[in-house]
Amino acid sequence: MRLGIFAKTFAGSDPAAVLAAVKQAGYETTQFNLACAGLPSMPDAVPANAIASIRAAAQLSGVSLVALSGTYNMAHPDKAVRDDGLRRLAVVIETAAALDIPLVTLCTGSRNGADQWAYHPDNATPSAWSDMAAEMAKALALAEEAGVDLGIEPEQANIVTSATDATRLIADMGSRHLKIVLDPANLFEHATPDEARAIVADAIEEAAGNIAMAHAKDRHGDGCFATAGQGIVDFPDFVARLKAVGFDRALITHGLSADEAPDVAAFLRGLL
Repeated sequence: MRLGIFAKTFAGSDPAAVLAAVKQAGYETTQFNLACAGLPSMPDAVPANAIASIRAAAQLSGVSLVALSGTYNMAHPDKAVRDDGLRRLAVVIETAAALDIPLVTLCTGSRNGADQWAYHPDNATPSAWSDMAAEMAKALALAEEAGVDLGIEPEQANIVTSATDATRLIADMGSRHLKIVLDPANLFEHATPDEARAIVADAIEEAAGNIAMAHAKDRHGDGCFATAGQGIVDFPDFVARLKAVGFDRALITHGLSADEAPDVAAFLRGLL
């Protein structure tokens, strides 16, 4: 596995400075965000000079770009908002292809119109799933044409809440370009350490073969998120189970401060 971090962990809008900080903190790869190049995360367009600067920064730093954020609310209750998000996603997918970034990460969305990461009681309705799936089919058509994979992450507040939901969606879509981003801390809210370990183990078994990237974020038993190694996620067990199913791609940490990044790199590298 390759060890990485969200580029947005580090402040700045100069790709060279951001990726140098990624390298200095002890990481070899990153999940990039266009905000780190002085652009909106979901821009209307990406200038050629921005693509050139990102490519040069990756080459200079030696930090590979394993994924690019393309999140928008794929289940927003307003179709016009979804249409605008898809238009911007097309720009992100084209940018990923231009930079040889293999994966664009998505948000399967929420019926909460104010926050794509916030729960809404209508998330579990057939209409919410239908709207999200229709959006995903359009996104996959763009990804297939560009030769890029899309990554969905099970999140408790989103439409896809579990590895079972994710594999159901992959089966429904019938596309080899739809993959899973697995974050153990997003698979549960309130749990004991034993319960959390069992939930994560079941998810890895369910998702095996479809995992394009793993995340390393933690959660306390009361539901609050935590820096990797500071909560109840059993990271030695998580990494061992990923290895056991043949996962050998990137493990990307996030939800931490830049100051914490070197210690987290040392912790996770010890497990790899």
